[in-house]
Amino acid sequence: MTLAARKTAVRRPAIRVDVGAALNLVGAQMRWFALAFLFPLGIALGYRETVWPWLAALAVAAASGFALEGVTQGKERVGLREGFLVVALTWLLGALFVSVPYLLHEPQLRNPVDAYFEAMSGMTTTGASVLTDVEALDHATAMWRQFSQWLGGMGIIVLALAVLPRLRVGGRQLMESEAPGPEFEALTASIRATARRLWFLYVALSAAQVVTLCAVDWTGADSTMSPYEAFAHTFTTMPTGGFSTRARSIEEFGPASQWTIAIFMVIAGVNFALLFRGFVRRQWTRVVRDEELRLYLAILALGTLVILADLLAKGIFAGEAAVRQAFFQASSMMTTTGFASADFNLWTSLTAIVLVALMFVGGSAGSTGGAIKPVRILLLGRILRRELDQTVHREAVVPIRFNRRVLDERTLRGVSVFVLLYLLVFAVGALLLVVEGARTGGGSVSPFEAIASAATALGNVGPAFGEFGPMGSFEPMSHLAKSVMIVLMWMGRLELLPVVVLLTRSYWRA
Repeated sequence: MTLAARKTAVRRPAIRVDVGAALNLVGAQMRWFALAFLFPLGIALGYRETVWPWLAALAVAAASGFALEGVTQGKERVGLREGFLVVALTWLLGALFVSVPYLLHEPQLRNPVDAYFEAMSGMTTTGASVLTDVEALDHATAMWRQFSQWLGGMGIIVLALAVLPRLRVGGRQLMESEAPGPEFEALTASIRATARRLWFLYVALSAAQVVTLCAVDWTGADSTMSPYEAFAHTFTTMPTGGFSTRARSIEEFGPASQWTIAIFMVIAGVNFALLFRGFVRRQWTRVVRDEELRLYLAILALGTLVILADLLAKGIFAGEAAVRQAFFQASSMMTTTGFASADFNLWTSLTAIVLVALMFVGGSAGSTGGAIKPVRILLLGRILRRELDQTVHREAVVPIRFNRRVLDERTLRGVSVFVLLYLLVFAVGALLLVVEGARTGGGSVSPFEAIASAATALGNVGPAFGEFGPMGSFEPMSHLAKSVMIVLMWMGRLELLPVVVLLTRSYWRA
């Protein structure tokens, strides 16, 4: 080796990420993820519908997983760095496999961009859709669309950690990379046991909603809520997803069903670790004292009251209907579920502004909701207040507490960085949608529609405004605009940092 070559070798930093180990773990997860296609396969057999798309999707996912796992090795070496890559790739590939039956079987989704958009919207629990005729779907495809959101709600990585012993290595890194919120709070010393407890609660709450919605049908309170519809809408309520089997979302169901879904949306927007401590461990004092829960409920109540006052003042609704519509839509937008009990696109400008603002708030940290999260808003407010106090009293030491615990500066810095990054990505996404809309001419996107579309994608909410409203579709968007939305949905579901860190040089080098 020449002297110049030696110097180059010395200067070249070593790659620190074990890509092979990350791919090995992703392959293992994908081959198990293939089993999810047995569910729509069973639905297709039950309704005597076409089964080959589901068999083909199962085969593609399983074969790809086995192949990827076979040509790589080292899943036991997955650490913090590899965890970011595993999470990012898992959601990209998971959405890809979800889209396979769409491409093979559904005429409305024959375009790969449209199919991937619908699949990513499902896996990220966004609920935005490019379908123009939802009710034209057969039972298996419609239920798969719903079920994909239920899988993505708690996270397929958390599911893998809960049930697959071989994937325990690197578990904490994966859950910290995927779990929403500024900090991951383990319920037990074992990350696998924590994942199991979270999934147990997730399944239990889902079962409770199914039973409640079926009871609504059995008692005659709402005959349109059949057991099929109960399962379908539970699959998209608990993950705060928002897909519906009906063209006009929840509007077609009766008041009893709407109230039930609204209440479960609010529950799904609460920190699941907090719910576990309340429902399972009976630590209700700790639940009541939780500062994020208090802020979450306070913002939800304020949003509901503002919308209610506006609906009553403009005579759009009256009495119980006004209360129900205000509470339902405030809950749907803030928890990032995205259901619609009415076409709020036709309501007032004030209501539109409130609903878009609630899109940025989101559900609690540790819930299935997206967006910024109330805890970050709470901490950001305390950071600003401390800065103002220290501007006057320069020598003052003002610790910031959350739930009576003093937080370290690293956590507070992370909150500030995340909020800044979130707003930056949102602004770039909205700008790209406006520019692309102007480029395509007739399908131009107004600034407000672009703001709402970027907010709904990044926050994993679902509907926007204008032609992309709750009773509309994102189908008129160009493929490039849809691709921007796909990236925003993906980044929003993973809370930005696991994706953004992959773009930095320091991640890949020593």
